[in-house]
Amino acid sequence: MDDQKTCFVIQGFGEKTDYRTGRKLNLDASYEVMKEAVEDAGLECIRADEIQHSQVIDKPMYEQILNADLVIADLSTSNVNAAYELGVRHALRPRTTIIVAEDQWDFPFDINRNAIRTYEHLGPDLGRREAKKFAQMLTEAIQAILDDDAVDSPLYTFLPDLQPPRKGEPEALAFGVQKGAAEAKAPAAEEGPAVKAFTDQAKTAMAADNFAMAKSMLEAAKGLRPNDESIIQKLVLATYKSKAPNELDALREAHDLILQELDPVRSNDPETIGLWAAVHKRLWSLTEDQIDLQETVDALERGFRLKGDFYNGINLAFSLNLRTQLADTPPAAAVADYVQAQRVRRKVIDICRNLLAAGTEDPAEKYWVLATRWEAAFGLEDTVEAARWEQLTREHWQANQEPPNQLPVWMIESTEEQIEKLEGFLTPSPLRFIAAG
Repeated sequence: MDDQKTCFVIQGFGEKTDYRTGRKLNLDASYEVMKEAVEDAGLECIRADEIQHSQVIDKPMYEQILNADLVIADLSTSNVNAAYELGVRHALRPRTTIIVAEDQWDFPFDINRNAIRTYEHLGPDLGRREAKKFAQMLTEAIQAILDDDAVDSPLYTFLPDLQPPRKGEPEALAFGVQKGAAEAKAPAAEEGPAVKAFTDQAKTAMAADNFAMAKSMLEAAKGLRPNDESIIQKLVLATYKSKAPNELDALREAHDLILQELDPVRSNDPETIGLWAAVHKRLWSLTEDQIDLQETVDALERGFRLKGDFYNGINLAFSLNLRTQLADTPPAAAVADYVQAQRVRRKVIDICRNLLAAGTEDPAEKYWVLATRWEAAFGLEDTVEAARWEQLTREHWQANQEPPNQLPVWMIESTEEQIEKLEGFLTPSPLRFIAAG
């Protein structure tokens, strides 16, 4: 419909890290909810990655910020680009702008002057109940703001005599294509949908343990969006798990990709730090180079301190136990590493207990929480608890072998391999040095 009102959503794409909390948020999941709410309110909804364009994205994006009947700006993860684009909208239009953010976002004072509608991510995605609640709230807000003539831009609120600027080319169409030029300019390939298609195929391939195929799909996605960290991170994972042309070369390729693209030494992204640790951990298992083990421990300590999560914690404890068994580890250092590993595991158990109490709708996420409880109990040498959590882990994995969940075989195999290695690191116990002293 030519007279249908439009809504432009200012938001990042894909998985992004909230650097204040270290949490991963799937912005595509929240956008799906926003799009549904906008369409329920009777408007056409579009985000920058959905714009068909034959030029740099900036021009049609600013056209949308100016011309859209409504703009929703999502500031989750403290996205600097989104905050800047919100400021442009507030400068151009005195009305019809809505600000939303994930509820753990820390509002800066200047932005906090505005009404900010919040939603909650339960893990990486929105839960079903939260999605329904957020969509209903947003639809009602859209209908109210379009019916109201209230000013919502702080610029026009504090400078009430200010007049909005006027565009000098009123004949320009949406997306910056002028009349008479539409046929001369064929739209470029739709980058956003293509990227999503490649990443969806990669996810399916990973679930089927086809990491070589996943790697190919993610390389294609990276070609379209070369600076997207979430795509690069997935590519690193697929690269080292592909073990092609062999495991060592795959790990070195993944190592170089992280080093060149993600700056792991200075990064505060827990996903990047976790990948850096995982690659060095696997390199150590093949080469037994002490540098790789030290990089592993350093990265995991930094990741656990930054994020306080079970993944970094349980792998840190594992690596500390590994180091206790090295021939050149002094007795005092071995005892210190052993004690630290046990302390970390107790913290990890508390983290897992809270996550299980909160509940999760994602079977894969629940699997890793259960498997971590199993490994933590095993590492603490609590045989009763270890047996209990092993049973719960295996039952959950077995119960999710049918589509659409279909947890891959490599998940349970990875856990079994980790437990088997850990058993070797616990014997003999470094505490023997205390008894000997």
